[in-house]
Amino acid sequence: MPTIDQLKKLRIGVIDGGMSNERDVSLRTGAAVTKALREAAYDVVEIDMQRDLAARLTAEKVQIAFIALHGRYGEDGCVQGLLEAMGLPYTGSGVLASSVGMEKVFTKQVFVARGIPTPQHKVFTTSDEALEGPLPFPFPVVVKPSREGSSVGVHIAKDATAYRDAVLDAAKYPGLILVEQFIKGREVQGAVLDDEALGVIEIVPAREFYDHEAKYGANSGTQYIFPARLEPELYARVNQICLQAHQALGCSGATRSDAIVTERGDIYLLEVNTLPGMTATSLLPKIAQGKGISFTQLCERLLCGASLKA
Repeated sequence: MPTIDQLKKLRIGVIDGGMSNERDVSLRTGAAVTKALREAAYDVVEIDMQRDLAARLTAEKVQIAFIALHGRYGEDGCVQGLLEAMGLPYTGSGVLASSVGMEKVFTKQVFVARGIPTPQHKVFTTSDEALEGPLPFPFPVVVKPSREGSSVGVHIAKDATAYRDAVLDAAKYPGLILVEQFIKGREVQGAVLDDEALGVIEIVPAREFYDHEAKYGANSGTQYIFPARLEPELYARVNQICLQAHQALGCSGATRSDAIVTERGDIYLLEVNTLPGMTATSLLPKIAQGKGISFTQLCERLLCGASLKA
């Protein structure tokens, strides 16, 4: 693993933007990372990922890639595979962990196989299939496209009419349609950095749930409480489950996992984010800050972990 002094002698390429529905969030992540690294005296170039990415990286003489992408083509293993083929070390998880983590259906299969608690769910290939028969669990249910992040296309359906509308919307996106049993409880998220559980933050959205508007909307009213208001034993269990999920998928660098904690103290893991956001409202930096790790230090920790994984 290179030292900070060695890294400052290398050309760092922060890859952001891209072609997914999360492009705007990615640009904000990339801008924040670029600013922090430049202020810390790193040689940084910010690169908006398009289909000429390989040529751009070569032209800019990039030696290490800091991936600040979200969504398809960036969080799903595509860019990681390109960087492996180019022999260019990069931050975050490798091809396999990234692709499995991005596909919520495969993530669920890993959770079930490894005994990680997750809500009951049903998977459909088409909207017609999702609408043709009764579900194995009652309303309300959560409907989501299987390959989107940042709560894009996610709906809570409380009745058959809302369910139909949610399914038709989810079907607009690539991948499968995932329908989950709705679990009522506290929304919490746990972060892992370099195979160490950092802590758990609690989210109190002003809206019905922590959707895209609650995450990124100006003055959304969402509150973030760190550490999460959980009993010490329960807090430790959430930390352990998030670390277990990180390791089960074979992740590297940082991950952030979404979970629900019920009044009875049951924990349900929803998904793992292999490239957590690094914007002003992102939760990984908030958790790290609560542990005494500044934003710049967090960026440096991720940069120090850059490597080839294949």
